[in-house]
Amino acid sequence: MASDDAADAAPAASVAAPPPPVLPAPDPARIFAPLAYPSPVNVYRSGGGAPGPAYWQNGADYDIKAAIDPANRLLSGSETITYVNNSPDTLDVLWLQLDQNIYRDGSRGSFANPERTTQHTDGAAIESVAVEQDGKSIPVTPVISDTRMQVPLPAPLDGKGGKIRLKIAWHYTIPGEWGGRTAVSASRNGDIYEVAQWYPRMAVYDDIRGWDTAPYLGQEFFLDYGDIDYSITVPWNFTVVGSGALLNPADVLTQTERDRLAQAAKSDERVMIRTQADVTDPKSHLAQTGTKTWHFRMNNTRDVAFAASPAFLWDAARLNLPPLAAEPGRAPVPRLAMSAYPVEGIGAHQWDRSTAYVKFAIENFSRRWYPYPWPNAVNLGGYGAGMEYPGIVFDGMHDKDAELFWITTHELGHDWFPMIVGSNERRNAFMDEGFNTFIDTYASDDFNSGEFAPKRDAEFAPATGKPADDILTVLRDPAAPRLMAPADTISEKYRHPVTYFKAAYGLKLLREQILGPERFDRAFRRYIALWAYHHPTPSDFFRLMDSEAGEDLSWFWRGWYFNNWAPDYAVKSATLTGDGPTRAVLVTVDNKGWLPLPVTLVLTYTDGSTSRLTIPTETWQLRNEVELTIPTARTPQSVTLDPGHEIPDLNRADNTLTLAPPAPAPAAPAH
Repeated sequence: MASDDAADAAPAASVAAPPPPVLPAPDPARIFAPLAYPSPVNVYRSGGGAPGPAYWQNGADYDIKAAIDPANRLLSGSETITYVNNSPDTLDVLWLQLDQNIYRDGSRGSFANPERTTQHTDGAAIESVAVEQDGKSIPVTPVISDTRMQVPLPAPLDGKGGKIRLKIAWHYTIPGEWGGRTAVSASRNGDIYEVAQWYPRMAVYDDIRGWDTAPYLGQEFFLDYGDIDYSITVPWNFTVVGSGALLNPADVLTQTERDRLAQAAKSDERVMIRTQADVTDPKSHLAQTGTKTWHFRMNNTRDVAFAASPAFLWDAARLNLPPLAAEPGRAPVPRLAMSAYPVEGIGAHQWDRSTAYVKFAIENFSRRWYPYPWPNAVNLGGYGAGMEYPGIVFDGMHDKDAELFWITTHELGHDWFPMIVGSNERRNAFMDEGFNTFIDTYASDDFNSGEFAPKRDAEFAPATGKPADDILTVLRDPAAPRLMAPADTISEKYRHPVTYFKAAYGLKLLREQILGPERFDRAFRRYIALWAYHHPTPSDFFRLMDSEAGEDLSWFWRGWYFNNWAPDYAVKSATLTGDGPTRAVLVTVDNKGWLPLPVTLVLTYTDGSTSRLTIPTETWQLRNEVELTIPTARTPQSVTLDPGHEIPDLNRADNTLTLAPPAPAPAAPAH
């Protein structure tokens, strides 16, 4: 964070004091001063916001084998990690994430966010760790610190392509109903296992801070990319859906199920793969005893998750995207939108529509922003975590109507932010939740002629659906955190209003009021394409948008991201002057706000007609008052600033001024 801007906030109005109190006069010298971005330009990150010529990123491939023991709610697993050190540095240790340790009594997360850790377990029990280096397998003793594990290396790992293999065996008890990211919850036909953050995962080593070992306190993630091959062994009557492609359908699915999947691959309407009747019919399974192992693979991903249950109905429809090979050497196959849910989710207003929402979201985001890169997309109806992982999202079995559409679209939107564009959501949550909520707002507009538009939920414009009005609660609140605040320091009270809503609305202001859709969309797509499967920082985003859009947006980043500033305009005066060709309306506009967004001025005439002009941001670089001369042959009636509520003006009471009616012509003298 730039040292001179983090605390550079003008006093904010109080939410409890309508109308807002008068603010100190804006200081143009502060508003438009040069902005030092937090991360410097260097050979790794360019001044144009792109990866630099020497940009590097480490990689991690995983081969995982795991099993669920429902009797004890135990997940046990073993993995081989192939880690590549592309950095210029030699590494003497490796760091991994053990997110399940947040459930231990006394974990840092249990103190920082006790509401997220109501379930307690012993966390991840590490059974063994071995390093394969130079052809030798060497057992090592890890150092476990809260949700992190340090592995000391028998010999240093060279940079610029050095490779090492790490073997780990572990187990843990799956917590009960949702207290975090892995859970087991009851349904009418059996327990539903939603399994995520379930295997030891490599921490990121990067050019920003070396090993990024921020403890897991209940927020989100930051991971490197790689190919993940994983197998899940479960009882014979379980169905498993997971990230990526199922590689062994003949081993786990009946011929009927495989035929239905083939039918779904040709259908834009959902096809039932497992029906309600199948759920209660043991003969609908390939076997009636023992266990089955489901084998999945996902390439170039930062994570995988899965869900397993005997209770799943399962339906699917095709994604109208190019076919994709599940792994090298296999033929490309069609990709599917899928939903899995228990009977509690059945209903025309409920999960019967889920796959239509999945299909729409994936295709819409692919068309608007960047092509979806993975085999399938799954919506899972379970306890209701509202949580995302690459290729699969966990939503609520009882969700319905607009709520189900909005949550489905939002969680799948995370496939773009931060699954494709791999920002550090554990530190910069607005680049995850805010960017995603932003693209969700247009998905709501696009779906079924606006059936669920405008987006209006806990994530965006919750009171009225009008963001310029609803955001004022945040902008008037002196305690509201800034968008650049570290993710773990934003309390639950402000998480949705700031990290989701304010961050998303900032991008809408940038697109619709400052740059315009053409310039914004081209720059935003460029940002996604350049940083796909990479690790951008806020500074990279700010620089890229400045460069690609052709604007110095320092004033906007400073006001909206580093501070909690807002616009506040007033019509000070309006008079009719002159006559004939020199006839004009003289309008004086005051700027009282610290975020000088472009604002529309509308002049309304006595005949009902209007004229309008836009006052640009540059107007306020040297002054807080401007006098406008607007020629007119008509009789003006009123002047209004921002009549459409397009910007979040703090005080609209002074946005309109009615002109005095013209004096009547003097009566003719009597004769």
